[in-house]
Amino acid sequence: MEHSKKRVRWVAIVFLFLAMAMLLPQCVSLRMSDKAIAEYFTDAPVKPSFHTLSSNGRPVHYALLSSHRSGADSLPVVVFVHGSPGSWDAFIAFFNDSSLYNRARLISVDRLGFGKSGLGIPETSLQKQAAAVAAVIADVTPSGRAVLVGHSLGGPVVARLAMDFPNRVNSLILVAPSIDPALEKQEWYRPALASFPIRYLLPKELDVSNREIKPLKGELMRMMPLWASINVPVTVIQGDKDDLVPPGNADFAKRMLTHAPVRIQMLPGMNHFIPWRRADTIHDAILNNLPEQTAGW
Repeated sequence: MEHSKKRVRWVAIVFLFLAMAMLLPQCVSLRMSDKAIAEYFTDAPVKPSFHTLSSNGRPVHYALLSSHRSGADSLPVVVFVHGSPGSWDAFIAFFNDSSLYNRARLISVDRLGFGKSGLGIPETSLQKQAAAVAAVIADVTPSGRAVLVGHSLGGPVVARLAMDFPNRVNSLILVAPSIDPALEKQEWYRPALASFPIRYLLPKELDVSNREIKPLKGELMRMMPLWASINVPVTVIQGDKDDLVPPGNADFAKRMLTHAPVRIQMLPGMNHFIPWRRADTIHDAILNNLPEQTAGW
């Protein structure tokens, strides 16, 4: 009897996911179209340019916003790295902020597997994800460094970049970062989403997201011995009501970054969606982390 109940329960779950999988492609838009992006910047005094390079045989697409004023090419660089799923336009509002683009060159990257960086082909290695972002920095400023802003899964990507390419990093801004392997949830539904035929019915972004999150715990474990190598200023912005990435990740950063100056900004009542609901906090952190501002850390 108990066995029959379990079988009925799992059949119901499978049918539920099949229904969700068939509906999601029609009701979910996870990135802006080129037309929508062009319309967004129609009246903007400064518009982004778009570039694609190769990293380890994979295309890496990014948006670059640089002021037209004299000397703009010598401004510091700020790089935004989105979570999972996502695309460069997760940070599009920052590209319309003159208080940022008049003081820095802004870059936002499509992480490997998303947007125009090989959509649908996941890259589960945080090391390779970080190397792709490092290649973008080198493309824009061949001998320079950048302020790195990483949200959610973008957090461990920029942290790994600081570990592997310390000469490319001025400072880190970790926004609700998934960095503590002990806090990674093993959600029961992920194997179901990865099974045939459900994963082939999902939007590509959701399939890639599921396939890169499943091995994330192991990737974070491999980073454990490397945290002490980071010695640049780090700001952690975390909501205390985040149901997706536990607030304890901020405590983990404080524990592990033993050779870096660390600031923790815990936002009361805030959930995981800080880039959209509290863009002002990220904006202020960026301005405070521009090279001329960090001398007193």
